[in-house]
Amino acid sequence: MKDIQNEVDRRNIALKNVGIKDFKLPISVLDREAKTQKTIAKIDASVDLPHDVKGTHMSRFIEIIKDMGSVSPENVEKTLDRMIEKLESKSAYMKINFDYFIKKPSPVTEIESLTDIVCSYEGFKVVDEFKFLMGVSVPVITLCPCSKAISEFGAHNQRAIVEIVVDTNSFVWIEDIVKIAEESASSPVYPILKRQDEKYVTEQSYLNPRFVEDVAREVAIRLEENEKINWYGVGVESIESIHNHSAFAYTEKGYTL
Repeated sequence: MKDIQNEVDRRNIALKNVGIKDFKLPISVLDREAKTQKTIAKIDASVDLPHDVKGTHMSRFIEIIKDMGSVSPENVEKTLDRMIEKLESKSAYMKINFDYFIKKPSPVTEIESLTDIVCSYEGFKVVDEFKFLMGVSVPVITLCPCSKAISEFGAHNQRAIVEIVVDTNSFVWIEDIVKIAEESASSPVYPILKRQDEKYVTEQSYLNPRFVEDVAREVAIRLEENEKINWYGVGVESIESIHNHSAFAYTEKGYTL
């Protein structure tokens, strides 16, 4: 049968990335407590395309990814190597987005339930150079220091999202990065809260006010102290409760003004 993809393209424009997006696949990831955890991933995968090749073979991405097995830095790199080989490219990229569930007891009554963390694994391979990034998106609480300072009683607080991306030199558990985000905020959030728990979270937040700037800086300090982390990016968005907009802050390792 005629293979259109392999025809010569004469427009002389190379493409940096061609591939598939939002391919859903059941995966297994490492879990610190249960060893492994099954979840559903959305996967983006791509390779470069030379200037003289009309198209890539999209079905080959699916054939390669479905045999990846459990998701780990090692298996991501092996999958990228297969993509480079089978698709005859010089570089390959893959991003795996998935929900990760962590058991979390309420702070006073200690009722255990599952909280979900949006995570991502991102891999790049060019020749022999491999880079692997891990990302987490962690819900927390921020309580406004200014509101507390100027009010006779009370202070506005809201849910915020801490997004952390790290480049590591050895394995780091998702749970450890989540803990850093939660410890840097006014308070963690919890799936289940009884009245005693709600009282504790409300008062704990009031005693620990944080701007988004504070949270971003606190996260950065904790990441700097971790010798396993080569690079990090930290973004914090506070979904404001008294404004019709959000507040945000971002920093990354090595940034200076």
